[in-house]
Amino acid sequence: MKIRNLFITSVLLGILIAGCQTGQESEAGISFDKYKVADGFEIQLAASEPLIVAPVAMDFDNKGRIWAVEMRGYMPNLAGSGEDAPNGRISILEDPDKNGRARRAKVFLDSLVLPRAIAHVYGGLLYAAPSELWFVEINDDKPGKRTLVDSLYIDGGNPENQPNGLIMGMDNWIYSANATARYQLRDGKWIKEATSFRGQWGITRDNFGRLYYNYNEIQLAGDYALPNTLINNPYLRPKEGINRILTKDQRIYPLHPTTVNRGYVEGILNKDSVLINFTAACGPLIYRGDQFPDEYDQNAFVCEPQANLIKRNILSFEAFTTTATQAWNDREFLASTDEGFRPVNALNAPDGAMYVVDMHRGVMQHRADETPYYRNGIAQKKLDTLLNMGRILRIKNKNKSLTPIPEFDKASGIELAALLKSKNGWTRDRAQQLLIYKQDMSAIPALKALAEDKTYPMAAIHALHTLNGLKGLSFEFLQKIVTDAKDPMVIAHGLLLLANDSANDKINDMAELANNLMSRNDPVIDLYLAISLGSWARLSKERFLPILSKLSGMHAGSGVFQEAVVSSLKDLEADFMALTAKSTAAKSPDEPINILLAKTIKNKQEKRINSIFTQRKVPMYGRQNGLVIYRSTCSTCHGHDGEGIQHIGPPLNGSEYVSGPTSRLGMIILNGLSGPIHVNGQLYEFNGAMPAFGSNFSDEDIAGIIDYLHNAFVVADPKLSYGRKSVKPEEIKILRNKTTGPLSEEELMKIVD
Repeated sequence: MKIRNLFITSVLLGILIAGCQTGQESEAGISFDKYKVADGFEIQLAASEPLIVAPVAMDFDNKGRIWAVEMRGYMPNLAGSGEDAPNGRISILEDPDKNGRARRAKVFLDSLVLPRAIAHVYGGLLYAAPSELWFVEINDDKPGKRTLVDSLYIDGGNPENQPNGLIMGMDNWIYSANATARYQLRDGKWIKEATSFRGQWGITRDNFGRLYYNYNEIQLAGDYALPNTLINNPYLRPKEGINRILTKDQRIYPLHPTTVNRGYVEGILNKDSVLINFTAACGPLIYRGDQFPDEYDQNAFVCEPQANLIKRNILSFEAFTTTATQAWNDREFLASTDEGFRPVNALNAPDGAMYVVDMHRGVMQHRADETPYYRNGIAQKKLDTLLNMGRILRIKNKNKSLTPIPEFDKASGIELAALLKSKNGWTRDRAQQLLIYKQDMSAIPALKALAEDKTYPMAAIHALHTLNGLKGLSFEFLQKIVTDAKDPMVIAHGLLLLANDSANDKINDMAELANNLMSRNDPVIDLYLAISLGSWARLSKERFLPILSKLSGMHAGSGVFQEAVVSSLKDLEADFMALTAKSTAAKSPDEPINILLAKTIKNKQEKRINSIFTQRKVPMYGRQNGLVIYRSTCSTCHGHDGEGIQHIGPPLNGSEYVSGPTSRLGMIILNGLSGPIHVNGQLYEFNGAMPAFGSNFSDEDIAGIIDYLHNAFVVADPKLSYGRKSVKPEEIKILRNKTTGPLSEEELMKIVD
């Protein structure tokens, strides 16, 4: 009887498991023998296939559960065909055993095309899937009401060059990589504002709110100043304080040779075919947890999926600049000989560890930029067959326990306020978000006390921005904070918030405060004083322009500082120049401040506004646009892979018409082609004639098509492809004037560059 009951119980348990949304258990047999992590750390498997496939981003909910974005449609084959299939999803990963490894997955959203980013904010989920940015309410782990936040969040481009990231800043604004907009939910309405363009894939921030990102071959870039502080003047185009390369050393140390897109070019690989420098930097992380050793605090980590590694950098903060230095000059924080290991994002976590999103996919170069060299190398290794996999790893300190996750959903406002003192940055961030989302006014006294507490500068800054989100700040309170605070960054954030409270009846108080702050001779305080005085100067030029002039002179050699001054001089540039001209210590025209002012005034006269304020979308670059046109127009005859279609169109892959003179290829596109034609010695006869596309596409379009064809189908020889100059639209315009009609093979061979 006991055996029979046990059997029935097992059957019922099996039925219950099968009734779950996926019914899948993650595999345990995954070894990390091919992985090498820094001394003192260990790698743990947090989730794997079949629970998730091709993860590219993730976030944690209030319970500490992982929500993963699965870009299942990315490059399903070397031709990239079928990537528009609606097979992407967002999944909730659960760990019922509480042993650190997900055993169940629930699909929250599916039927998505190439989703790329999520953020748990405002009690719901913000997610990006081309071409839109959506906010969806969460009801018992199921999607509720959806709100369209931005219909133009993503517009064209390949997945490597589209907005992503979605990180809540310390200032309560949500920022993205590869984008020029930031977002905030305020009083029930979504607000969109312009912001500076940042990076390519992934975005992170430090403890004080500065943003960091990267580009393919630039492992770490960032802003020297807090976000949106140097763009208050729409005619200023700041270059010194925004989008700076933080480390000039792009060297990496892979454990083995890897296949990379331009590996045939001299200087890309060493004599052992090992990649020398970054080629696919992405997913940066400023570590802000409390589980790693102290020397890892605010270190910068950068993923390199093409070389199967993660780099560690040490950040150094000066008055106006930030620099990064590689932690080691002969090894990486994490590296693997497993060419399937594709780290694309790294995150801080509720438990204080670092989590790594491993896409674990064979093909990592999009078709728009994929060279024949890369395509052939991947095919030879059969990496294109590495599909339907994906992992999330946890990297932890061997010598310290993981941090317990607070019970956020049960915490009162006062308890959430206390969490702002946590040593774990993720916990502080989530507590701030929840206090604002809940609009819990009972926490205001505790928050004010925390803002005044000089013992915890980071907590004080969190408290100030939380109070701002609760509309709990006043000029008098901020004035007291800025006057009494000892930490320069607390004062900096206080000054930025004070700029929102500029009023005529506070002019004298603010002028006195500014003069007192200048007497401290602290460059950080001076910088944010200069940034914050713009709104005050527009109320009283007489009181505040002299202060800005004095500040400018105190830091005359700093380009970042002069950008801060000019940023505050919106509509006051001429007044400022007139003031300094009257001064006995008038600055010469070649002083940085005067050069910058002259450029800004000229931009204003010519109505050349900073493009972030006018550009509704980031235009596709030429080659990507060429791919889009090729896919929609050319591939029907020549095939997605350029191998041609029998009786319809000849091959382009390896064709001498593609690798030959640009003018010949341009004339074919403009005028059309009548067969038969020989390609690589083989005769191709096809029905009818290739139509002329001169009237279908612009000069820019055709230049992009040619750039794409050169990159995708020219034999991987440095003399033929890499380094070949992009085709300029002006070249196509010249050819357009020679338009005749469909060309024959005989006529084509007479065309030479």
